[in-house]
Amino acid sequence: MKLRFAAKSISRRWFVNTIGVVLLLLTVSITALSFTLKNSTYSGIEQTITGRMDELLNWITADGRPQNASEFSAIARDYIESFPDKDSMEIMALNRSGAIFVTSTGFEPDQSQEMPDYEEALRTASNTGQWVGRLNTGEKVMAVTRVVRSGNGSITGSVRYLVSMERADAQTHRAILILVAAGVFIMLLITFSGIYFIRSILVPVQQVSDSAKKIAQGDFAVRIAKARDDELGQLCDSINDMAGELAASELLKNDFISSVSHELRTPLTAIQGWAETLQEDPDPATSQKGMAIIIREAGRLSGLVEELLDFSRLQSGRMRLLVSRVDVMTELDAAVFLFTDRAHSEGKDLVYEETATLPPVYGDVNRLRQVFVNILDNALKYTGPGGSITVSARESAGRVTATIRDTGCGIPAEHLPFVKKKFYKANQLVRGSGIGLAVADEIVTMHGGELTVESQEGVGTAVRITLPTCRLARLQPERTAPEIQKYIQERGD
Repeated sequence: MKLRFAAKSISRRWFVNTIGVVLLLLTVSITALSFTLKNSTYSGIEQTITGRMDELLNWITADGRPQNASEFSAIARDYIESFPDKDSMEIMALNRSGAIFVTSTGFEPDQSQEMPDYEEALRTASNTGQWVGRLNTGEKVMAVTRVVRSGNGSITGSVRYLVSMERADAQTHRAILILVAAGVFIMLLITFSGIYFIRSILVPVQQVSDSAKKIAQGDFAVRIAKARDDELGQLCDSINDMAGELAASELLKNDFISSVSHELRTPLTAIQGWAETLQEDPDPATSQKGMAIIIREAGRLSGLVEELLDFSRLQSGRMRLLVSRVDVMTELDAAVFLFTDRAHSEGKDLVYEETATLPPVYGDVNRLRQVFVNILDNALKYTGPGGSITVSARESAGRVTATIRDTGCGIPAEHLPFVKKKFYKANQLVRGSGIGLAVADEIVTMHGGELTVESQEGVGTAVRITLPTCRLARLQPERTAPEIQKYIQERGD
C-alpha cells in the first residue's frame, strides 16, 4: 500500500507536522553548530596567535620598559630570524611608519598588501587589531597586529602574525559536512521509520474502511486479518465480531420474514378457501363449520399482527404502560382458562396450581396478560400430545414469581442463551414468528421484573416471570419502569 498525501490525509498531516518540524529543528541545530564550530576554530587560532605575540613582546620589553625604535628593530629581527614555527604561521615586524622590514618567510614582503588589522591596532586603546580576509594571492588568512609604544606613547614599531585559514576552513567544512550527513541520516531514519509506522496504522485502517464499506453494502462474510494484538488488532476483532453479529442478525431477519410470511399465508389461505366454499355451498352445517374456522384463523391473524405491532412499538420506544394494581393470580387464572380447551383438544394436560393469596403488583394488566398468554402459547406449541404444562405462582422477598413449566422437547444448550433475542427460533419446525418471547421479556423488564428460561433438551422448559410487589416497588422504585415509578409517586400508597 502506498502512502497517500492528499490534502486531508493522515500521511500528509504526519509528513507536515513531524518531518517538517524535525527538518526545521535539524536545520537550525546544524546551522548553529556550524557557526559555533567555525567561531570556536577561529577563536582558538586567534588565542594561539595572541599567546605567541605576548611571547615576542616579552623579548622586546625584557626589562619591563618599552624600547626605542632601533632596539625594537634589532630585537624583533633577532626573534623573527630564529622563529621556530615558521611552517605554521608567518611573523613580520613593521617600522614606525607601518612598512614591513622583516618577515619569517625570508622573502621580500608585498608592501602593496592592505593591512586592516594594522589600521585597527592604531585606532584602538589595546593597540591590537585582527582581520580575516584574503591576500592579493587569494589565500585566506587571519592577521593579528600589535603596536608597540614607548613610554611617552610614541610608536616604536609593530608586530604582525599571519596564519593561513585554508586548512582550518577545510577542517571546519569537513566537520560541517559530517553534521549535515548526520542530519540527513537522522532525517532518513525518521522518515523511513515513520513511513513504516504510518503504514502499520494506515494499512489496517484502510482494511477496516474497505471492510466497513463492504459490510454497509451487505457483505457480512468479510473479515479483516489481524496482524498484531494492539489497539488496531482489537479494532479488527471488533469489526469482525460486528460483521459476524450482523450476519447472524441478517440470517435471523430472513428467517423471521420467511416465518412471518408463512404464518400470515396459512390463516389467509384458510380464510380465502372457506369463504369461497361458503359462497358456493350454502349448506347450514358447512356454513357453521366454515365460519368457525374463518373466525379462528382471523383471530390468529389478528394476534400475529398485534404481536408485530407490539414489537415495533418496543423497538421504537413507543410502548406505554397503563399502570394499576394487578392481581397476578387473576391474570394467570384467565390465561389458563383461555388455553384449557386447546390443551384438551391437543391431548395435553394443563394444570394450574393455585396459591391461597399473593400480594398485588404495579403494572399494565393487559401487557402482563399478554406475557402469560405468549408463554403458555409457546409451552403448548413445544409440548407434544400426552405432555403437561404446569402453572404456579409464589411470593418471596417482596417479589411474585409465576412459573410456567412444560414437559416438551426442551431447548438445546447451545440455543438457550439466545432464545430471548428478537427473531431467534431454536426450533424451525414449530410455527411462530420468533419475537413472542423477546416481546414478553421486554414487557417484563419494563415492569422492573425479570424473565428467565431454564431448559433441558428432551426433558422440558421452565419460564419464570418475576415481578416486584407493590411494597417492594415503593421501596425500590429505581428498579421499575418510569411509568410505574410515576404511578407510585402519584398514588403515594
